[in-house]
Amino acid sequence: MEIWINPRCGKCRSALTELEAVGAEYTVRRYLEDPPTAAELEQVLKRLSLEPWDITRLDEQAAKDAGMKQWTREPGDRVRWIAALAEHPVLIQRPIITADDGHAIVARTPEAVKSILPPKA
Repeated sequence: MEIWINPRCGKCRSALTELEAVGAEYTVRRYLEDPPTAAELEQVLKRLSLEPWDITRLDEQAAKDAGMKQWTREPGDRVRWIAALAEHPVLIQRPIITADDGHAIVARTPEAVKSILPPKA
């Protein structure tokens, strides 16, 4: 599995602690340093079963500067939202964990992190 993190984020550090506690195998992607492409965001959104506005941090300055709170949220608007997330990765909600089985979660709580872990034998 892969976890997208900002190392300065407390929820990201908590998620890493949860993964370490159970000995999970994962790779870390510091998505601010290694931003996802629009295509990668499309894939992750599909795995999350979410829309781009669902994972956008609207209180970030880049979102305020762009007036994103007022952007419409229709299917035709997805490209605009995804382009903004790709250009300004700080807008992406974190942490995001993509599991080897194909699903993904926004892992903001310990329960969410546990939900993505394989069942114990």
